[in-house]
Amino acid sequence: MKFRMAPNSLFAVLLRSPWWISILIAIVFAGASKALLPDDYWIFGAMGGFPMLAIGCIALWQQLQAPSAKKTDAILAAVSAMSWRDFALALEQAWQRDGYAVQRIEGAADFVLTRQGKTAVVAAKRWKAAKPGVDALQELHAAMQARGASECQYVTLGTLSDNAQRFARTHQVKLVQPQALVLLLRHWPATATP
Repeated sequence: MKFRMAPNSLFAVLLRSPWWISILIAIVFAGASKALLPDDYWIFGAMGGFPMLAIGCIALWQQLQAPSAKKTDAILAAVSAMSWRDFALALEQAWQRDGYAVQRIEGAADFVLTRQGKTAVVAAKRWKAAKPGVDALQELHAAMQARGASECQYVTLGTLSDNAQRFARTHQVKLVQPQALVLLLRHWPATATP
């Protein structure tokens, strides 16, 4: 069973925050230990800040790997102008690069992704919709259940309606919105003509 971090846990929040915040917390923890604990024991108290230091290093690595603001804008502009055929090909290549076996399907979902024995169904055809509603997510969730997949993902550049966001949270529909889409397509040549 793969460990999944709760999205609002302290570590998950720190991973999404600037890296230096976690490092600062680790330093404060060590300083408080030095000030408040006896000289023989402060080092043991300071070790309590080690997880924050580790999270800070992981966050730093992730943030160094993230595309620049200029490349992010270029990718989003190119994706917005793409045809479905070109967008589907870019997604397929990105997932294959990340180690997924990709199969195109028809219906509520457009792709089936398989990696390490886990299957996900993905809906991406309505990626340009400005405000996707709950109906698309319900159809995707039903397709996931029908295929016996372990997760479903919905790709969109738009902002989901309140009902759709609530449905996604309660039914664990993973939303691949602009920032996540940019990370997925970060190696795609954004300067290419769509």
